[in-house]
Amino acid sequence: MIVEKINTPVTKECDVLVCGGGFAGISASLAAARQGKKVILLEKMFMLGGLATAGIVTIYLPLCDGLGRQVSFGIAEELLHLSIKMGAEDKYPENWLDNIGSKTDNDKRFEVQFNPQLFAILSEQLLLSEGVEILYGSYAVATDINEQRINAVIIENKSGRQAIKATTVIDATGDCDIANFSGVTCECFKQGNVLAAWYYSTGEDGYKLNMLGFCDIPDDQKGENYSQTHLVNRRFTGLDGEELSDMTQLSHASILNDIIKKRKIDENIFPTTIATTPQIRMTRKIVGEYTLHDTEQHKYFEDSIGMVSDWRKRGPVYEVPFRTLYSSEMKNLIVAGRCTSVTDSMWDIMRVIPCCAVTGEAAGVAASITDDFSQTDIVMLQDILRQNGVILHENEL
Repeated sequence: MIVEKINTPVTKECDVLVCGGGFAGISASLAAARQGKKVILLEKMFMLGGLATAGIVTIYLPLCDGLGRQVSFGIAEELLHLSIKMGAEDKYPENWLDNIGSKTDNDKRFEVQFNPQLFAILSEQLLLSEGVEILYGSYAVATDINEQRINAVIIENKSGRQAIKATTVIDATGDCDIANFSGVTCECFKQGNVLAAWYYSTGEDGYKLNMLGFCDIPDDQKGENYSQTHLVNRRFTGLDGEELSDMTQLSHASILNDIIKKRKIDENIFPTTIATTPQIRMTRKIVGEYTLHDTEQHKYFEDSIGMVSDWRKRGPVYEVPFRTLYSSEMKNLIVAGRCTSVTDSMWDIMRVIPCCAVTGEAAGVAASITDDFSQTDIVMLQDILRQNGVILHENEL
């Protein structure tokens, strides 16, 4: 059965429409607003931060290479400081933040554990102070396309179905939803995600983040000694509504079982925060004008928009080519965050907070200077990023 098409009213217009309010969307919105553009940010939850807050994956992974060099700057560093403005929960790097101690390969990396609720509120206040309009509880469900351009994004929220017209659109959904709706070539994470059920609790050990379950690594990265116990014998694409409902229920059951088990030792343990969004890491990504591979560490890219490190090990540094953020199939669409154009082996590196912030800032600046990303003035883009404190190339460190 097909329901008759309903006319969709245009309720808002903007220069830059950012879809997704995770770290990539926050960074993109800040960057575009600071260039004087009218920015609207869509977020399906009623808090900012995405997986890092609603999903309580609250570890701001390293801005450094693990060998004493900071490699990610600009908004990526600004948001780290914002996340612990009212104190860090754990992993406080006094060697980086307070210049106490050294920064060798035996010392703490430049990472922190932050409070999800505080960051969600602080980032909201920051965006509002920069003039960003935030629409919570809003899902992007379709796009209106004409001549390789997105004219409008169709959304649904409590007010019903409506359309937002925009000059440029930034896909920071984490799932490449806007690109997929628009017919841009994408690829899915074939291996699938394992179940995770992270939660906060309080008890005899105090306030604690319980990292129940984990994020699996791509198969080609597993050595012969790799071993890990899964919570359930099932994987999840993260792209199916019924499947995500199943995953959420399994996650809740895992948390309850863990609490019951721990109460045999500490009868006063209680869960204080559980995730309100599925703890999915890798789902769908764009096939851009360039695909970055994990073997391209320390490689110079003329169109680099910033650098990231490998959170899993010390040493690697990657310059991120601007070409990984867009496809020429859709002129005014750019992506940011965990759905940029990378191989599966590189995806596990690029999906984390600092990388989302680096690509988000670049996408936001680019969206403020062009409405055809294949024709972007790279020199102009890089000049603005440098003015914002971003270091683009490893040989400039």
